[in-house]
Amino acid sequence: MTEQDPPRDLTAGGPVAEVRDGAVGAGRVGDEDAIVIERNQQYFAIGAKCTHYHGPLKDGIVVGDTIRCPWHHACFSIRTGEALRAPALDPLPCWRVERDGERVFVRDRIAAPPPAGSKIRSSPSPESVLIIGGGAAGLAAAQALRIERYDRPIVMVSDDNAPPADRPNLSKDYLAGQAQADWIPLRGDDFYREQHIELLTGTQVVSLDPGSRAVRLRDGSERHFGSCLLATGASPVRLKVTGADLPHVHYLRTLADSDAIIGRATTVKRAVVVGASFIGLEVAASLRARDLDVHVVAPEQYPMEHVLGDQVGRWIRQVHEAHGVVFHLGRQIASITPDRVILSDGTTLTAQLVVVGIGVRPRLELAEAAGMSIDRGVSVDEYLQASVPGVFAAGDIARWPDRHSGERIRVEHWVVAERQGQTAARNMLGAAERFDAVPFFWSQHYDTAINYTGHAGRWDVIEIDGQLSSNDCAIAYKKGGRTLALATVGRDRQSLEFEAALENG
Repeated sequence: MTEQDPPRDLTAGGPVAEVRDGAVGAGRVGDEDAIVIERNQQYFAIGAKCTHYHGPLKDGIVVGDTIRCPWHHACFSIRTGEALRAPALDPLPCWRVERDGERVFVRDRIAAPPPAGSKIRSSPSPESVLIIGGGAAGLAAAQALRIERYDRPIVMVSDDNAPPADRPNLSKDYLAGQAQADWIPLRGDDFYREQHIELLTGTQVVSLDPGSRAVRLRDGSERHFGSCLLATGASPVRLKVTGADLPHVHYLRTLADSDAIIGRATTVKRAVVVGASFIGLEVAASLRARDLDVHVVAPEQYPMEHVLGDQVGRWIRQVHEAHGVVFHLGRQIASITPDRVILSDGTTLTAQLVVVGIGVRPRLELAEAAGMSIDRGVSVDEYLQASVPGVFAAGDIARWPDRHSGERIRVEHWVVAERQGQTAARNMLGAAERFDAVPFFWSQHYDTAINYTGHAGRWDVIEIDGQLSSNDCAIAYKKGGRTLALATVGRDRQSLEFEAALENG
C-alpha cells in the first residue's frame, strides 16, 4: 500500500500472511484506526494509536499477550485492550476477529470486560485509602484502585492548587506553545466525581501518625486511613545568590510555574536558563520555539554529562547551538539583577527572564517526622512498603531494590512514578506484587527525542552504535561487561527490545 492509497477496510478481510508470526496488519474499522495481531494462531484487533500521546502501535513490539508503544513504552493487552502499564491510563478499543481460510476479518466491537481485580486480594481491603500527593504516582494509584474494584473511600490530598497534570508537557510542548491548556490535566473533574475520589487541592498535610493511622491538615482537621500512599514528589533546588528572589526568576515544577514562565516569555526577548539538565534544556528548546534569545549557564563541561556522558553531551550541545542557544559552561551564577545575570567569571548577560533548573530534592519531611527509614529517599521494600505499617511510598521519594541494576535506587522519572503508584495500589489490596519495572524516561529537544531505558548510576564504558549526528544511534552504558542502560535516538524498537530483554534477565 502506498501513502496515497486509502487505509484498508479491515472488516473486508486481509491475508493471513500479513499478520503471521507477530507481524501487525494496519487499517481501519469504520472511522477508527486499528491493527490486527496474530499470537499463537489466534487473531486480535485493537486500536492503532496509544492512548497516551497517540504513538503508532504498529511500530511497537508484541511481548506475550501485550503490545508496547514505541514512543513511551506504554503497554496494552492485545486480548482486551486494557492499559496494563503507564504512561497510558486509558484502554484501547477492541474488536472480534474471525479467520476464514487464508483471510482474517475484523467483526463487531468487543465491550471492555470488567476488571477481575478481586482475584488479587489475599487479605481484607483497607477501610479507606489516603494518597498524599497530587502528581503522577498519586493519580495512577487512585485510578488503579478503582480499576481493581476497590469500592471504599479514596482521598487525594495535594498542596498544589491544580489537579494532577501532565508534568512532562510543562517543559515541552505546553511551554513551547504547541499544546493546548486542556491537554494538561490528567483527568477532568468528572473523573474524580464519577470514580468517587475525593480530591483536596491546595491542602497541606502537616503531620502523619502511622500509629493512629491519621494525618493532620494545615487547617487543623484530621483524616484517618486504612492504608496510605506517600507520594509527595520533589521540590526544585533553589538558587542561593543575590537576586535569586527577584520576580523574573522562575522554577518549573507545576502548571502554575509553567504558566508564569509563559506569561513572562510573551513580553520579553532574552532569557537565561540556569542548568544544563534535561529540564533546563527542554525549557531552552521551548523558549527558542517562542523566538526568545536563550543563554544556558551551568557548571558542567558538557550538558547532561552525568547522565549521558561527555560524547553525548557534546552532541546535545551541538543540537541546541544549531537552534540558536548560547552556552556558558564551566561557570555558575554569581548574582542576578532586574535585567542582568552576572556569572562567576565576571561575564554579564542581559536577561529579562531567568529559569532555574538545577535539580530537585525529594520531599521527605513527613516521612522523617513519622519515623520512616530514610536513605536519600523513603526506603521501601520490593512491594513499595515503607518501614512503618500501613504506609507505601511511590514516585520521586521512593528508594527501592532494583533487580535490574542490583542496587537500591531512587528515580525521578514520570513513567516510574506512575507505575509505582499502580503497583502500590494493588499491593494495598493484597496483591504481593513486586515492583520490577525497568526504569524508562524520554526527553525532547526540538525534533530530536532521546529514550533512556534501564538505570546506570555509574558505568565503565559507553558504546555507541550508529551516528549521533544522523539521529540514528543506540548508546549502551556498561559496567563489568553488562549493559545497564540504553539510550536511543531514532531507534524506538531497539529501546523496546532492550526493555523486554532486561525484564527477562
